[in-house]
Formats: sequence, C-alpha cells, structure tokens
Amino acid sequence: MQLNKIHHVAVICSDYEQSKRFYTEVLGLKVVSEHYRRERRSWKADCWLHDTYVVELFSFPNPPARPSWPEAAGLRHLAFEVDDIQAAADELDERGICHEPIRTDECTGRRFFFLHDPDKLPIELYEK
Repeated sequence: MQLNKIHHVAVICSDYEQSKRFYTEVLGLKVVSEHYRRERRSWKADCWLHDTYVVELFSFPNPPARPSWPEAAGLRHLAFEVDDIQAAADELDERGICHEPIRTDECTGRRFFFLHDPDKLPIELYEK
C-alpha cells in the first residue's frame, strides 16, 4: 500500500454552528460544501485550508463527550502549521480566545502552543 497524504480529519461537534464559526472565523478554514443528512439528523461540512481538504465537521444528536484530560488513548490532537507563532497567539488574545503559553519542542526546537475548539478538542499551532 502506498499512502499519498492525509485526506481529512473528521470532527464531531456538540454545537454545529458554534464549531463551524470556530473553524472558519478563528482558524480560517473555508466551508466548500455543506449538507444536511435528514435520515441521520446530521450536518456535514467539508472545510478546506487554501486548496486542501482538511476537516470534515459533523453534527449528530447528543454525541457523548470525548475525554481529553487525562489524555485518553486515541487521536491526541489536530495540529496546524503557522508562519509566526507569536502573531497567532496575539490574534487569539485579541479575540479573547484562551490558549496555552508558547513552548519550544525539545526535539525540533520549533515553537508551538495548544488551544481548544468549542468541544475541548486539543488544537496545536506549530511554527513553520
């Protein structure tokens, strides 16, 4: 088998409109297509970063909460690369969005920090 790339990451949210605003207005993704699946009572939005499909955002009635702390087995976080980590932190500060302090990756020497989406999914911003 030869994998070419990650196609997308699926995220199930508890408040679809709130999460859609976060992923589009805060993170800057663009909803390219959006569908309501009546039989599942579920919204599905295909969110792109520039010309790359990145996040598939879903709503489902009453999804159970995913434990994030203590860290549970499974997917740890969703990470996005930024050119300037301080500028990203400053923009979040201006919007009143909480995030962790900037840290330095001990393995790569690159700077990064974490924030959370509306459902407490950990999002990492990692400097290029």
